[in-house]
Amino acid sequence: MSSTSRVRRGPRTVRGRYLVAVVAAATVTVSAAYWMVDRPPSEAELLVSKFVDALDHRDVAAAAALTTYPNAASAAITQMFDGLSAGGTSTGDFDLTQYMDLSDESGFFTLASAWHFGEGKDWKYSTQGSTKKLSVGWRIAWDPATVVPDLTSGGSVRYTRTDAAPPLIFDAANNVLMSERTINAISLDPAQMSDPVASTQQLADVIDVVAPLITSESMLAELNSSGGAPITAVNLRDDDFAVLEDDLRAVPGVVVSPQPKLIVDDRRNTSPVLDSLRAAWQAGRDATAGWAVDTYTVDGIGQRRVGFQGPAGPDLHATLDPHIQLAAENAVVMAGSSASIVALSASTGAILAAAQNSYANEQGDVAFGGSYPAGTAADLVKAVQSDRGDDSAQDAASQLGLGIHYSMPGLDAYTGTPADSRSAIDGIRTVSTTSPAEATVTPFGLAQMAAAISRGSAPTPAIVVGQTAVADRAAEPVGPDAAQRLRGMLADSSRSSGLDTFDGVQGFAGQSGDDRFVLATSGDVAFAVYIEDADGGDQAVRMTSRLLQEMANPSE
Repeated sequence: MSSTSRVRRGPRTVRGRYLVAVVAAATVTVSAAYWMVDRPPSEAELLVSKFVDALDHRDVAAAAALTTYPNAASAAITQMFDGLSAGGTSTGDFDLTQYMDLSDESGFFTLASAWHFGEGKDWKYSTQGSTKKLSVGWRIAWDPATVVPDLTSGGSVRYTRTDAAPPLIFDAANNVLMSERTINAISLDPAQMSDPVASTQQLADVIDVVAPLITSESMLAELNSSGGAPITAVNLRDDDFAVLEDDLRAVPGVVVSPQPKLIVDDRRNTSPVLDSLRAAWQAGRDATAGWAVDTYTVDGIGQRRVGFQGPAGPDLHATLDPHIQLAAENAVVMAGSSASIVALSASTGAILAAAQNSYANEQGDVAFGGSYPAGTAADLVKAVQSDRGDDSAQDAASQLGLGIHYSMPGLDAYTGTPADSRSAIDGIRTVSTTSPAEATVTPFGLAQMAAAISRGSAPTPAIVVGQTAVADRAAEPVGPDAAQRLRGMLADSSRSSGLDTFDGVQGFAGQSGDDRFVLATSGDVAFAVYIEDADGGDQAVRMTSRLLQEMANPSE
């Protein structure tokens, strides 16, 4: 039966017969309407429903098999899901909104699609398709535009992130500290080299002027463990790459991949805080990013379907002081074992410098996460504890900033743990001679102690201006009597260690087994120096002296 029913009405010559005919016609029309609502779906409509269900479950093979051209459909549907994955976070819902049988051999349908790429990122559209009855049964006449508007054969659809010009990161002196630049990743592809030994030797010779530590042996070892995959040998800035490009491209197996990266303007700066600043920068970039969906023809001609351009993100102002940071970099390399330096503003908590030598870098971010036995630093906590007149080592330690975890954008800063509260997962360094009952400190925690003694309370740290840390517990101020006692202890240690030769410096030289450390203040700068397995009892004092000299006369 067709979608409409005609009813012949009787002649109008007899009024009674006319009324009977009208009633009969109405009854038939109503019956026809009920038949249209309740009729079972046709074979073709069931086919389309299966197609939509397969799309909803992202079953590409099942959906493609229901079309007139499975191979082409499989490729296009796979590309659609891959191109609209949005990093694996997208969802796509498909609904059959209309189906009409046009004849015994063809049909027409409309498909509603809704993609969700994140909060406020939605793309909804409607497409059309047709069905055909073939010798093998009903099939969907394949057309890429059935699943994506105006998509053509061999074309593609892609979700993209849209960003404005990248923001800058400035240091405390308002110089550009970090900016996004093009970095050239120099890779070695085993599939493109006939002699790995010759290629690695040639590449090592070319990059020796900028990366002398990357050798043929180190690259061969990495290639042997890569399972045949390419390895990245070195990353070069544009200026270095421009000088070496011809020689690099002459090495068999070398692949050059330019890519944007946030890097420091001064190569001498290798602070562990840089990675934290990158994370804070990326968080701001993500918050202002826009989005778009574009379709492309087989020739690469694109058309914007939906989305918007992201606005420019704000520049960041880091708290790092370039002079103090460089002074710390120059001082920390004195040690032949793991060493780190952290400096902050006693009045504001702004982290002014953080430096580690290569031995410390091999362990990770020890400046803010390396957990060391407190050693004689515990004497400072005991001085506060005796003033409190109770046995609460944890509360006494927190007055000096110890035992508090500070969370900042891009950085989790640990200070250590007081006695009887240490967790097995505290810090990143496992010290077998330290029991869970013993107090621990981090280099950052020692710097916090110096600041707390100087100002009378532990400051709230920050690495980005305007983005102060969140502490997991409040710190009470140090009592006046305890503060006076602590300052006296620092003055005594300064005299005995020779640090009093520097005007205005108050420092405490301590030890923990073979480790040596100094926590001190110079004006508003509170800092800590920590050396593992120090070669000589005064090595931390000598490094502190070098730091203070560099701070007074920074190298250019």
